Amino acid sequence: MAMKKYLRLMVEVVLGLLLAGALAFGYWSYTGKTHAMHELTDASEGMSEAQEELDKLTKELAETKEKVDELEPAAKELAAVKDSFANGVVLQDYEAFIKAQKGQIISERQLGLGALRLLTKGAQDPETVSAFQKALEMAEWSSRLKSICAAQNALAAAGQKVKVLADCAAEKEAGHGKKGGHAVHWDYAGEMGPENWGDEFPTCGKGLKQSPLNITGPFEKSKDTLVVNYKEGPLKILNNGHTIQVNVEPGSTLKINKDVYNLLQFHFHRPSEEQIDGKPMAMVAHFVHKNAEGKLAVLGVLLNEGKDNEAINVLWDNAPKSEGPEVMPEKVKFNPTSLVPAALTHYSYEGSLTTPPCTEGVNFYILKTTVDIAKKQVADFPFKRNARPVQPLNGRKINAN
Repeated sequence: MAMKKYLRLMVEVVLGLLLAGALAFGYWSYTGKTHAMHELTDASEGMSEAQEELDKLTKELAETKEKVDELEPAAKELAAVKDSFANGVVLQDYEAFIKAQKGQIISERQLGLGALRLLTKGAQDPETVSAFQKALEMAEWSSRLKSICAAQNALAAAGQKVKVLADCAAEKEAGHGKKGGHAVHWDYAGEMGPENWGDEFPTCGKGLKQSPLNITGPFEKSKDTLVVNYKEGPLKILNNGHTIQVNVEPGSTLKINKDVYNLLQFHFHRPSEEQIDGKPMAMVAHFVHKNAEGKLAVLGVLLNEGKDNEAINVLWDNAPKSEGPEVMPEKVKFNPTSLVPAALTHYSYEGSLTTPPCTEGVNFYILKTTVDIAKKQVADFPFKRNARPVQPLNGRKINAN
């Protein structure tokens, strides 16, 4: 009996241990599975976040690719520009443009040339340094042009020195300008008359080749030949406070030997500024021209009191009675040739603008053949006197053909 009890007790103990082990194993299995489930859940969440990040990066990559595709043409253009700078094509083109301007270059363009040379040739290139130095000189020159710039609107022509034209931005070609349109005024009488022009415009008082002249012999033989080729165009006329002026559209030319001059404008003086053997004519028409190099040439047509002039009638009928801007009467055409005689024999000399700043280096060609103008037409001209007195010859030769 005792043995049976002992065996039974042993069996119960073993069964208890087995049950405890099973419970422990079950607990451990449950705990492991729970932990694994947590880890799996965490991993799944991580995968979701990674997928979202991947999707975001994929979208950004697609957007970046679109931007790259959009920028690709610009990049190619930039590369082409870079190549153009590297091989000097841009510099060559700009230098060709500068050369085509025939000296009419403003300081900003000269500075641009220096910058291009710096990009293409580098700072050690002597011509790069020279280009910048020249730009500086031009800028310094412009700062000294205050008095001349103030008189730009008073020019009978745009000036002899190219730097004056460029730095003063005088795009209005060769005009007598507007009275009161500039800081320094001038007139034909009184305190601001010709005898005092030199106070504000030194060349008017000290220049040795001034215009107009008293044309008298002896003469040198002229070798110049003139060919007038003026075209009809719309009448553009103004009263600028000093004269009646007609501005001319491009296309009308005066050929002096082989050199072609473009007609810019023509205007009138009463009486004629030029004298022949000490005697003035009733009026003179000055036709102002400029060639490609900026050289000025004036063709003077003397108007002698005589028959009525139909061309003058057209001009006087349409000219503003008082000072003001250019007007262009509707359907009115005018050909400057109608004021020029057929015979182009002439007197010639080197002179100046006949109005301030009296710039020198202007070639004058005064035709020997006069053109009629009626006494009433002279009287109808709105300026009783707008002629500068004749100037000293100062050893100059007057040519004739």
